[in-house]
Amino acid sequence: MKTAVYPGTFNPITNGHIDLVERASRLFDNVIVAIGVNKQKTTSLSTEKRVALAKKVLAHVDNVEVVAFETLLIEFVRQRGASVILRGLRTVADFEYEFQLVGMNRALDPGIETIFMAPDEHLSYISSTLVREIASYGGDISRFVHPLVAEAMREHLAEQKTQA
Repeated sequence: MKTAVYPGTFNPITNGHIDLVERASRLFDNVIVAIGVNKQKTTSLSTEKRVALAKKVLAHVDNVEVVAFETLLIEFVRQRGASVILRGLRTVADFEYEFQLVGMNRALDPGIETIFMAPDEHLSYISSTLVREIASYGGDISRFVHPLVAEAMREHLAEQKTQA
């Protein structure tokens, strides 16, 4: 059985992410959406919230599992018995960064392959960073994320305002 790990912070999970997972689920026996705790990035939604949202919006895909991880990606992939890392590419800038990661991951474990997929063209401009920025200014993000994610972002921003 071929298992692919799709890692990321998914902060928040977008329609582009969902598109990649749906298409990857047709190519692999199992797809693990691995929500990382990246110490280099600050996240607006907690890891628990990101995992819960991803589980809800991907519940319709039978062969997908959503989990959090805090280890080195290669270690996580090995622990889960996977042989493929799935990465999404939207732009040439993404490719340059991802190509560096491929080299490093290959040096750490040459038996694990990385496969790139691009989201559908109408979703290629969506990024979690842009979604967070639009939401932070009160903009409508409903075209870019699942309705549950849009609601969670609204709630999160309202909580932040009451705490300020």
